This record gives sequence, C-alpha cells and structure tokens, in this order.
Amino acid sequence: MSRVLLIEDHHTVREGLRIALTRQGHAVDAVDSGERALEILAAAPADVVVLDLMLPGMDGFEVCRRIRADQDLPIIMLTARDDDMDVVAGLEAGADDYVVKPVQARVLEARIRAVLRRTNGRSPSPSPGAAATEKHGDLTIDRAALVVRKAGEPVGLAPTELRLLLELSATPGRVHSRQQLLEAVWDQGYLGDSRLVDACVQRLRAKIEDDTTAPAYVQTVRGFGYRFGPL
Repeated sequence: MSRVLLIEDHHTVREGLRIALTRQGHAVDAVDSGERALEILAAAPADVVVLDLMLPGMDGFEVCRRIRADQDLPIIMLTARDDDMDVVAGLEAGADDYVVKPVQARVLEARIRAVLRRTNGRSPSPSPGAAATEKHGDLTIDRAALVVRKAGEPVGLAPTELRLLLELSATPGRVHSRQQLLEAVWDQGYLGDSRLVDACVQRLRAKIEDDTTAPAYVQTVRGFGYRFGPL
C-alpha cells in the first residue's frame, strides 16, 4: 500500500480525491495547507505528494521547493489550467508531473501509479559486461547503488532527475528526442509533453554542471533533443 499526501485547499475536491484514492488501495493523508503538509512530512515520509499550486498562505510552488530541499519523493502538482507559465514554474520548482483541473480521479490515480513504478525500480541497467560505476569527467555514476557524485561529493537527485541522467549517460553521444525520453524516463507510452523533459533537464543541469549556460554533460541538440557528454 502506498502512502499519498494530498494537499488541496478546496474541501469538496479534497474529500472526493481522498475517497477515490483510498478505494484504489492508497493510504491518503489529506490536508488543506502547505504548512500542515510539511509538518506531516517531517513526522513521517510519504511515497508520493499530490500538490495543488493554489494554496492559502504558502503557495504550492514554495511547498514544492521546500519538499525538494529535504526529500526526493515524487511530486505531482495540480494546476487550475493548462497554462505554460504555471506548469513550467511548477516543474522548475521540482514537480515530476502535473494534472490539470478539474481532476478526474482515475487520471490522477494512473499518474500516481506511473510515478511510483518509475520510482520503485525500473532504472536503466548497465549493458552486459559494462562496469556498474562509470566515470565521466568529474562525474561518477554508480548504477548499482544509484549514487551520483561530482568531484567526489554526493549529488542529491530527485527520482526523475536520476532516471533522466541514467538514461542519457547509458549511451554517451547518442541524441535522444524528447519523445524518446518521455517514454523511457516518465513511462512507456506516456502521453506527456516536452515541458516535462525540458524542466527536468534544467534541474539536472543545475546540480551537475559547472556552467549551465555551457553544459558539459547534458547538451542540447537543437531541433532534435538531448545527448550526454563530454564528447
């Protein structure tokens, strides 16, 4: 049974989602504020967070940033509209996925299961005969332990950021389209959009690159997608 922390201001929406997710076998903590959610997370971990962006007091963007500063658990944000600015800002704050309101419980539950599958063990494996630990410049990737180090220091990556790095670094120099990365990193056959990939790339670069304006590892190939260096 997975534990879901649902943060939603509107009582009717919150209760409807709580009941629906509980019926699907999840243990759900439902709260109406970011402050209360952070208190709960400090006391006991969740498997996934479902976070409304529009909250009273501390808004969802700040809640997302604070969760990300301390924990690597998956975050699915709820946004009132499919607005580029809201979606991109939420993804850049650290969310792994998003669902547009009005929320259909079956859609949200499918996204929760997908993000839990990604988190619970479908990381790319080294090819036969390849070393589990790889060195790329000052970046060390241990695929067996799922640990990344830069200049010997551990790098804290959220689950989706780690999966993206593992996928790209498995074939240095190969160009991956955004659609290929959506299918490999987010879920097989996942019907998402390129903003998920682009925002995750930005977050990953901020953690592993010396200069995000001239990335040495996760490089953009204009009109095609991304590849992993250094070449």
